Amino acid sequence: MTSVPSKLYSDDVSLVVVLLDTNPFFWTPPSSLSFSQFLSHVLAFVNSILLLNQLNQVVVIASGYNTCDYIYDSSSDASQLGSEDGRMPSLYSNLLQKLEEFMIKDEKLGKEQSQRAIKSSLLSGSLSMALCYIQRVFRSGPLHPQPRILCLQGSPDGPEQYVAVMNAIFSAQRSMVPIDSCYVGAHNSAFLQQASYITGGVYVKPQHLDGLFQYLTTVFATDLHSRSFIQLPRPAGVDFRASCFCHKTTIDMGYICSVCLSIFCNHHKKCSTCGSVFGQAQSDTSSTSDLKRKAPET
Repeated sequence: MTSVPSKLYSDDVSLVVVLLDTNPFFWTPPSSLSFSQFLSHVLAFVNSILLLNQLNQVVVIASGYNTCDYIYDSSSDASQLGSEDGRMPSLYSNLLQKLEEFMIKDEKLGKEQSQRAIKSSLLSGSLSMALCYIQRVFRSGPLHPQPRILCLQGSPDGPEQYVAVMNAIFSAQRSMVPIDSCYVGAHNSAFLQQASYITGGVYVKPQHLDGLFQYLTTVFATDLHSRSFIQLPRPAGVDFRASCFCHKTTIDMGYICSVCLSIFCNHHKKCSTCGSVFGQAQSDTSSTSDLKRKAPET
C-alpha cells in the first residue's frame, strides 16, 4: 500500500519571490542607507531562507525605473555554479553579476527615453512577473512550496501605475498569494499598505535601517504555516486613497464610473476608459428654483 504524500511539504516549504528596488533616484544620497548596505542585508536574508529548509526556493526580481527582470533563481542549476562550500560570496556571484548587468541596462533605457524625471520604480511590472512565476509553480504539480511575495521597496509610489498595481494585488488575492512589504523610504507606501492588507501579508516600515536584517529574519523568514502561531506586526493604519485616471494624482474624493470603476478628480462628460456617457453633475451654484419652496405671498 503506497503512502499518501506528506502535506508538510506544502506547509513548511516556502517559495519567496523577492522584489528588489534598484531605483538609482532613491539610493543616491541623501539616502540614509546606501544600496551596498541594503544589498548586504538582503543577501544575508536570502541565504537564511535557503538554510532554514533545503527545499526552500528564492527568486529575486530586480525592479528598476524603466524595466524589471529576474536576476536570481535558487531552483536553477546555473545559479549554483561555483558554490562548492556554500559560502555566500560564491553562492551569489551569479546574482551580483546579473544585478550589475540589469542596472546598466536599466540606466541605458533611461537615457534612450525622454528626459522626464522618473522617481518611482516599476512595481507593477515586477509584481506581474512574480505572479507569472508563481502560476508556473502552481501548474507544475499538486505538491509545491507555499509561495509569497516580498517587496523590498524604497522609492515613492508612482500614481501612473495605480491601475496595474491594483490589478496585480487583486490577482494575488484571488490566487491566495500573500504580499509582504518592507518599505525603507521616508514616508509610508499606500500601494504596499493596500497590497499587504488585501492579500493578508505583513507590512513593516523599519525604524532603524541599521538592523534591517533583523527585521527581515524576525518578520519575513517565517513560513505561512508558522505564522498562525506567532504574533506578527499589525498595520496601524492603511492609506486607501486612490489615484485618478486623468491626472495620475492621489485624491481624497473624486468621481467614479459606475461601469468600469474608473476614478476621476473632476467631472467628465464621458469615461475615458470604457466610453460610458455620464450625466450632468449637480453643482452647488446651480439654480435653486426647484430646490426652494416658494414663499407665501402676504
